[in-house]
Order: sequence, then structure tokens, then C-alpha cells
Amino acid sequence: MIEDIGIAGDEHDAEAERTLSWRAGSVSLAALDMDDAELLHSWRSDPVTAHHMGIWPVALSAVRERIELDIEDNDRDDFLILTTDRTPVGHVALTGQSMANGTAEVELLLDPAHRGQGHATAALDALVDLAFGELPMYRLTAETHTTNTPALAVLTRSGFTQEGTSRAACLHRGRRLDVAVFALLRPEWEALKRPRAWDA
Repeated sequence: MIEDIGIAGDEHDAEAERTLSWRAGSVSLAALDMDDAELLHSWRSDPVTAHHMGIWPVALSAVRERIELDIEDNDRDDFLILTTDRTPVGHVALTGQSMANGTAEVELLLDPAHRGQGHATAALDALVDLAFGELPMYRLTAETHTTNTPALAVLTRSGFTQEGTSRAACLHRGRRLDVAVFALLRPEWEALKRPRAWDA
């Protein structure tokens, strides 16, 4: 599923072509590249995002370096989330991939201005379909603070099951936070009653 598109916006040249890696419902996924560093930097710098994800805002140069390293990492796939009008609204990734074990972890970051519109669930569903429909994955995992209610809801809607809680696993703003551990297995994905990405 490859398609060339143009993305308009201050961060992107309106004439630049972008290759879609995957389409699913209300969103599309395009491989992350170096030109997306400013977008990711702005999203990661949002205080709510930093709190929920337990991340420390870093310099733009550090984000660029991180993207460059991630692009070269064969054990991960990073995507920019695009709406139907080609607006970039977030980042989703399949990380720590083990083809031998069929395992990987999912990560999701959404633009604060586009939360609550269903894009997170659509993007996660698309990534899950990619992992199980095109890759030999059997088990996907995800982790988030137990206080991150929106993320807990998105994971549940996408079919993930909370397997447990890592108690006091994260230090953030002077407090120890519990981390919820979620997983989705291939048979559980197969049993989901929703259209697949390739049916969109």
C-alpha cells in the first residue's frame, strides 16, 4: 500500500511528495523522516504529553539525532500519522521487534490539538494490522502510566488486555508512578470484529 501525496503546512514544503506506507480508515501512516523533527519536538514539549508519557523535553537537535538513529534501527518502524486531508497529527511506532519471537512494542504520541477525535485509536488499529497482517508478529505490548486515562482507553478499544501493573516503576515530578502493562496476541486480533486496514 504505497501512495505518493503532497503535504501542506509550515513544517513541510507544499510541493514535497510523501509516500504513504499504510492506509486505514480515518488515518494514513507515512514513514518518519528527518523533516518531521520539528513536529515531534513540538509534540514532545507539550506538558500534558510529557507528564503522561514520562518524557523529558529535549532540544530539537536531540530529536533530530534520535530520528536519525531510529531510521537506521532495523528493529523498529516509525510512522507519522496523517488525517484524510494530510494533516500530521501524531507519531506511532513498532519498536523492539523480534522476528524470531514474533514480539514488538507499540508507541503512540498524538498532537495535543488533535486529541479526542479518534485518531489515536485509528492509528493504533492501523499499526496493529500492519504488525499482524504483514509482519510475523504474535504478541504486541504497550505500557503507560496507570493515571493516563486516555491511553488506557485507546489500548482497550484496540483490543489490548491489561496483563498487570509494574508498581512504582517510573519516577515523574517527584512521584513514583505505577505502569500498566498491556498486550495483544494474534488470536485476539483475529477475533476482533472490525474492518482491517486493507479493507478501508
